[in-house]
Amino acid sequence: MEPETNNLKEEPSAIDTRPSKIVHPAQLGGTVQVPGDKSISQRVAMLASLAEGTSKVTGYLNGEDARSTLRAMEQMGAKADFCDDALYITGVAGQLQQPEEPLDMGNSGTGTRLLSGLVAGAGIQATMIGDDSLSARPMGRIRHPLELMGARIGLTGDRGTLPMMICGGRLQGIGYLLPMASAQVKSCVLLAGLYAEGKTIVVEPRPTRDHTEKLFQALGIPISIKGLEISIEGYGKEGPRFKARDFVVPGDFSSAAFWIVAAAARPGAELVIERVGLNARRTALLDVMRRMGASIEVEVTEPDGDPYGTIRVRGAQLNGTIIEGDEIPNLIDELPIISVAGALAEGKTEIRDAAELRVKESDRIAEMVKILRLFHIDVEEKEDGMIVSGPAKLKTPDVAMDSHGDHRIAMSVAVLNTFSDAAITIKNVDCVNTSYPEFWQHMEALGGRVE
Repeated sequence: MEPETNNLKEEPSAIDTRPSKIVHPAQLGGTVQVPGDKSISQRVAMLASLAEGTSKVTGYLNGEDARSTLRAMEQMGAKADFCDDALYITGVAGQLQQPEEPLDMGNSGTGTRLLSGLVAGAGIQATMIGDDSLSARPMGRIRHPLELMGARIGLTGDRGTLPMMICGGRLQGIGYLLPMASAQVKSCVLLAGLYAEGKTIVVEPRPTRDHTEKLFQALGIPISIKGLEISIEGYGKEGPRFKARDFVVPGDFSSAAFWIVAAAARPGAELVIERVGLNARRTALLDVMRRMGASIEVEVTEPDGDPYGTIRVRGAQLNGTIIEGDEIPNLIDELPIISVAGALAEGKTEIRDAAELRVKESDRIAEMVKILRLFHIDVEEKEDGMIVSGPAKLKTPDVAMDSHGDHRIAMSVAVLNTFSDAAITIKNVDCVNTSYPEFWQHMEALGGRVE
């Protein structure tokens, strides 16, 4: 089926006030340090806000998603101050306060799903709202386990979306087999389990990001991990008791992924990324790039907790590969930029088992297929992924591209066009601030040309 491409073209308008960027072809390379990990930053915001005392957080991501989560915790009693390049969070010693206004989560799906577990456990009532994009994303996957634990969850519309009303308290621990591999649902249940009576057990069908588990261990929260089974003993309605501590948030691997692909797909290019997170459940992209033929070296400089270190990339002519199965949960955010790598590689690159991409900030399968076709790339859309054939001789479209409010789409288009033959305008780029506010500056620092 040939998807329509009209929605990628800009309708005539007297004034278009949405921010845009013009990206020119360029060879990227050099040294960069990406901003703090979005997933870890949001989890630290929640757990430091629950702690007793004041935590110092170094490397916290000052992006829209992480700020939304931090503001929500302040609405429930925590205090947060940025000072001297660090964030100081004074916690509530397990006792969240009733928020006076709805918790506005902006565009943060991670913040929404994880925080719903805390709210449900803490015995307060809260309404969670978000922007148009977040309000279209399904939340039923967290409602089911939270209601099994004893909370009441109200969702909106036929698809079960925001606004979401939560009435929690007096939860009971449960055993829960995740119906899909989801670090967000897993973490939601574990965070609710902090306030539950008895044991909460979560069993994963496949390994997913384990940032929540690592932070529990760092804070001394009793947690047992046996393969794909994670369990905690709840503290009951009085809530968890643990002391504040210092946190270091490493650079976000998902942000680094754009530069990794930009260098890996360019024969002769060289790239160094410093102080980037190297959690083994986040770095499957490195295995994919190596399989495709890139030269990648990793040096771990801090092995404890969530490890971080340095990545060195040397570009080469890539070859197509298959990405599927257990790899998918550990590179779900990188799949849009992997499709770009596929367009530049010899042969076919197949992405399978990735239907989850259809319920992200946009339908990332459909949008990336439309974009690749506009660049004259041979791509076949599948229900759970796509097949990209390369190497393509890229031709920049003569229409402006719209990110549809999806930060990873905007950044993937920007990297793709550095390999093309002319400048392109990308509309609606404010969304990039959700995860990587410095993206455009870093692109220029690495040799790109951006207007």
